[in-house]
Amino acid sequence: MTIMTIPTKPIEGQKPGTSGLRKKTRVFMGPHYLENYLQATWDGIGGVAGKTLVLGGDGRHFNDRAAQVMLRMAAASGAKKVIVGQNALLSTPAASHLIRKRKADGGIILSASHNPGGPDGDFGVKYNVANGGPAPEGVTEKIFAATTTITEYKIVEAQDIDLATIGTSHLLDTEIEVVDPVADYQDLMEQLFDFPAIKALFAGGFRVSFDAMHAITGPYAKAILEDTLGAAPGSVTNGVPLPDFGQGHPDPNPIWARDLMQTMFADDAPDFGAASDGDGDRNMIVGRGIYVTPSDSLAAIAANASHVKAYAGGLKGVARSMPTSRALDRVAESLGIDCYETPTGWKFFGNLLDAGRATICGEESAGTGSDHVREKDGLWAVLFWINMLAARKISVAALMAEHWKTFGRNYYSRHDYEAVDSVAAQALVDDLRKRLPDLPGTTAAGLSVESADEFAYDDPVDGSRSEGQGLRFTLDGGGRIVLRLSGTGTEGATLRVYLERVETDADRMHDDPQEALAGIIAAAEALAGIKQRTGRDKPDVIT
Repeated sequence: MTIMTIPTKPIEGQKPGTSGLRKKTRVFMGPHYLENYLQATWDGIGGVAGKTLVLGGDGRHFNDRAAQVMLRMAAASGAKKVIVGQNALLSTPAASHLIRKRKADGGIILSASHNPGGPDGDFGVKYNVANGGPAPEGVTEKIFAATTTITEYKIVEAQDIDLATIGTSHLLDTEIEVVDPVADYQDLMEQLFDFPAIKALFAGGFRVSFDAMHAITGPYAKAILEDTLGAAPGSVTNGVPLPDFGQGHPDPNPIWARDLMQTMFADDAPDFGAASDGDGDRNMIVGRGIYVTPSDSLAAIAANASHVKAYAGGLKGVARSMPTSRALDRVAESLGIDCYETPTGWKFFGNLLDAGRATICGEESAGTGSDHVREKDGLWAVLFWINMLAARKISVAALMAEHWKTFGRNYYSRHDYEAVDSVAAQALVDDLRKRLPDLPGTTAAGLSVESADEFAYDDPVDGSRSEGQGLRFTLDGGGRIVLRLSGTGTEGATLRVYLERVETDADRMHDDPQEALAGIIAAAEALAGIKQRTGRDKPDVIT
């Protein structure tokens, strides 16, 4: 085995977004593309010599080959050790936990999260730091800078490492430890939740349907829900991870998890339904005949945390991303705890969690988590819901009806316009940004604009400032609109429009969200001219 130094040159566009670098799979498979980015990552973090790293991915196409490249490059640069999930598989929250438990210096997660997989799908590489969370902006900026000046990378010329067998081997002086991807994560869940109470719930006939969407969470859900907690065999569907996610779209929402939605709205529906995404960090919660929005799920979790084992002592605080509905704020006010509003991207929660200022965090994009790891955690959210239903002895529908009666209902929806021409999307946002100072006091589709600004975040822990985090508008009657361009797509631009209206009249809390938000939707169109600027008559996805 020899170390090869390969001459290369910068490749344009290797700038990581909120969750690492995501591109089409075939782009990552191109000459030097993955190698350049990994070497830039090593350079951006000050090298990997003598360091311990964690490696895993969601099993999508190219996951296995990319893992072998990462191992050979880590060894070539003198890494002390790489802890890798069996067959190069690890859910994102499991990887975060493993980094923290084993006190690793960081880790590489091979995933494009909820984006489609396969040779014509998407791939991604994300670096997580020593606290288990995504690299903060200061680190990703150094990585990107390194991609623009790279001249060579180092890689070991060697046969593939056996990643199917649990155990230890060496590549040059680098120790490669292959571990069970599920075991450590399951141990953590047993510490957090009342497994005996959940077992009793299942033994009493409680039925669950968990759609793993042929993604990474399948083995975790089967081991915990079926094999350990006693859910009926077959409760976990689409449980075998596939490189192309079974030609499906591993995004847990009512559009892509339509089979689960049909199951949960049928006459013989199970008591509880859930889904998770490609890398296991997102979740969808569904009760019999009721879909729970991620914003409502976050608020309900915070409101009922005292009924769940690890959180019974109270919450230090809560946090939500700015586009997430303000339902959480109302719960925090009632509990007398702080509620932090951050930019989109889980990395912004890391400082709050590390500083002990927040216990539970969440985003409207189906991400929920707590201070047990530094990533959002799909299966954690599912277990939290089942635990609180067991403790409360209540159905999902009854719990949400009680919640809305107590706190009011924040009708909420997100409209996604995907693969929009990037120039047109950016022009829409830029033009609207210029008009912000003049909009307060005007009307849009008959609604008064009370405020209009661009969100900026001052981190209360380290004092850093993040600007340009989304345009937001508040309207009379508790309405709110947020527009932002997403950084998770790989083709064109994705324009996300977030719509919200508060309803406190108990007799009017059962409307269809799209109907309840009709006035807000019209106001968003009047403000931004979305149809004219994008050429789209309607959103591609409504959640």
